Amino acid sequence: MAFELSEDQLKTAGNELKKYLPMSQQVYGFLVIRNRVRSDPVRRVLVDKWPQFRVIMCKPQVEQKSDLFKDTLLFATDAAVLEEILSKSSVFDWSKYFCVGTSVSHTEIFKAVASAKGVPCKRVAKCYLMTLEDVSRLPPVDSSGISVSSLDESHIGLVSQTWKFGKDDVAVGLIRNMIANFPSCCVLDAEGKPVSWILTYASGAIGMLYTLPEHRGKGYAKILVSSLAKRNHALGYPVYSFIEEENAVSYRLFTNLGFTEDPSYREAWFRVNEFQIFQ
Repeated sequence: MAFELSEDQLKTAGNELKKYLPMSQQVYGFLVIRNRVRSDPVRRVLVDKWPQFRVIMCKPQVEQKSDLFKDTLLFATDAAVLEEILSKSSVFDWSKYFCVGTSVSHTEIFKAVASAKGVPCKRVAKCYLMTLEDVSRLPPVDSSGISVSSLDESHIGLVSQTWKFGKDDVAVGLIRNMIANFPSCCVLDAEGKPVSWILTYASGAIGMLYTLPEHRGKGYAKILVSSLAKRNHALGYPVYSFIEEENAVSYRLFTNLGFTEDPSYREAWFRVNEFQIFQ
């Protein structure tokens, strides 16, 4: 029902996903970066068939509780095949917690399968997909007198405590992996402590943008988004972000920097058996 791709097949899959951009952006971005960075834990990439797949999933290994925050990334061109995989395959263990990032158009499928299996399924986010097609057209940003650096392991706790989806330190593993393996940017105060920051997910999306309340209104977010966009572009990564629909401030920030959205597409995250992760 689902087959794991080899290293050579991953390259072919990436080329196939390019045909479906921007809808396939998250899975495509993950494959682009996976060919260059071996982060921990490595996700298995599964398809319904090969080479003309209709469903492709990037599924993380779960070795400890904090790994649960590493979402499965999913792209599908055939809703019926997706529903069959969710219902009948062993890809997902519906008796345990898992989280999936995919198109909001699959909402009813997830709800229906979860209902049939008698388990709770909750959509925890619905986001705009914001992409930056031409990094060279980023507006000029004045960072004079501001210390811009990268996050390091000593900053993991700070980022985890302020992330809205983190709780009781269970997101520490995800954030440690992001800081260790993917680009990040932060503004440091006079004592060398981060007061504003942004990270890169394993899929290439930039996010977790946050500024401490007492340092807001100084233009730090604009500086960091611009800096990280340029850095990721130089590495050959796609430059994009997910902005929650209710986050008007971030939407305006990214739009002013030249990011655009496809009005016909939204990304969503679904959590199954969410209560288990915080037990």
